[in-house]
Amino acid sequence: MTEAIRGFWVASATPLAADGSVDAAKLAAHAKQLFGKGVDGVVLFGTTGEGTSFNVTERVATIEAVLKAGVAPERIGIGGGFPAITDSIALSRAALGLGLRHVLVLPPYFDRSVAPEGIEDAFAAIIDGVADDRLRAYLYHIPQMSGVAIPTAVAASLRKRYGKVIAGLKDSSGDFKQFQAFRAAAPELAITVGNEADITRAIAAGGAGTICGMANVVPELVKGMVEGKDVEARMQAAIEIVLKTPSFTATLKAILAAQTGDAAWQRVRPPLRASSDGSAFKRKLDELTAPAIA
Repeated sequence: MTEAIRGFWVASATPLAADGSVDAAKLAAHAKQLFGKGVDGVVLFGTTGEGTSFNVTERVATIEAVLKAGVAPERIGIGGGFPAITDSIALSRAALGLGLRHVLVLPPYFDRSVAPEGIEDAFAAIIDGVADDRLRAYLYHIPQMSGVAIPTAVAASLRKRYGKVIAGLKDSSGDFKQFQAFRAAAPELAITVGNEADITRAIAAGGAGTICGMANVVPELVKGMVEGKDVEARMQAAIEIVLKTPSFTATLKAILAAQTGDAAWQRVRPPLRASSDGSAFKRKLDELTAPAIA
């Protein structure tokens, strides 16, 4: 098994059934379709996957179903962030028991006035609570969504304390200088980026790869970025199409509905609202992906 997430991973969208439960069969099929396009692995229940809208029981049941559908455990990462540390511990233990190792962990994200020492305490409590050397934990830095930044000194200290159990960090800040700061403070960490426009230069600067949401709908462009091809302008244009909408996640799901002809992909959990503009966005993305990626 790999010691850390590297290469081309997708922050998967989460398909829903009519009653709002996870459509695990469709999720597994989506993962396999992405693998066929060069994707190395999928992270379930991250930001793009509406992760904070699903409890421990739902996430574990989904992992079980996706594994049963034939997705290999080493190709699955799981979003393990909760406001309650005990929930992060419970999910991580359950995931390890099912053969997964990769868990992305947000800092507890309700209290936004905590000191760096408190953030480190929270991550340490999770690692100590799981108490399993098989765990490969990834600090998840997305302060514009969570409201809680991970200080570079905290990332470095946790790696020093726990070694390879703190396997990496996902930087979804969209600030390349922040990525560079993490690399400088903790060069042993496998640092992936969530901002697709930064993928090529992040890898060139020693980054581990990407875990990103746009790969749900334009995996060819993201793969081109991973491989260092000249597609950055097209990638940036694709990002802007989605970011200019009220909800990145709802728009991605609407595009998936248009791409697959399956309107059920539009379903989201409250507080998100479904988007019905997928066809128009799909046409714009088709124009960006139609030229051959050389």
